[in-house]
Order: sequence, then structure tokens, then C-alpha cells
Amino acid sequence: QLQASGGGLVRPGGSLRLSCAASEIDLNYWTIGWFRQAPGNEREGVACSSSKNSSTEYASSVKGRFTISRDGAKNAVFLQMNSLTPEDTAVYYCAAGVYLCGLVSSRYEYWGRGTLVTVSS
Repeated sequence: QLQASGGGLVRPGGSLRLSCAASEIDLNYWTIGWFRQAPGNEREGVACSSSKNSSTEYASSVKGRFTISRDGAKNAVFLQMNSLTPEDTAVYYCAAGVYLCGLVSSRYEYWGRGTLVTVSS
């Protein structure tokens, strides 16, 4: 039901914008989280956006560099990633949940396939 896209290879310092689209649910009514998982690492929450109170939350590692946003008309949520570093290399996932914003994966019910982001020179 969810599909993340927009990943690719980018040089350090570059930018990417990831998209999360849904086919059967209206994302305007769901809290959306972005998570990532690097090889050998646990999945970690990166950013989230709550539909209930418009709150957002970011992991400390990405705060000031990543921005989560919504486009209600397109039923999509975006993750703008700037000033990318090799440490941002991971598979990125979007997820939808009913709870308020949080970076804990257990808050989310629906998960999409990930998109690979590789930051390398």
C-alpha cells in the first residue's frame, strides 16, 4: 500500500528527495514516518509527520538537514535530504500509523518497500 521512491547514488554534500505514495489509504489521515536501515544496523527512525496536530519530529542525526512534508492533493509525503553524508547510506522506508508522531517503528502499521540511498564519492 505504501511505496517509497527517489533513492539513488549521490555525492557527499548532495541532496535527494524521497517520496512516499499510497494506493489504498489517504495519507492525510495518517501519521507518516520515515525510517532507514543500513547494512548491519537496526532500523532507525529518521523523521515523522503527524496528521492530527501537524507536528514533526526528527532524529538528532538528521535535524537541520532533512525535512518532511506532505502534499495532500498528491496523497504523498516527501523527505527532502540535504547535506548528505556517507553515514546516511541506507534503505529508506516510509510507514503509516494512527498514533501521534514518533520515531519508534512499533507505532506504525503499514510499511512500504524501501528505496536505497547511497552517498559516496
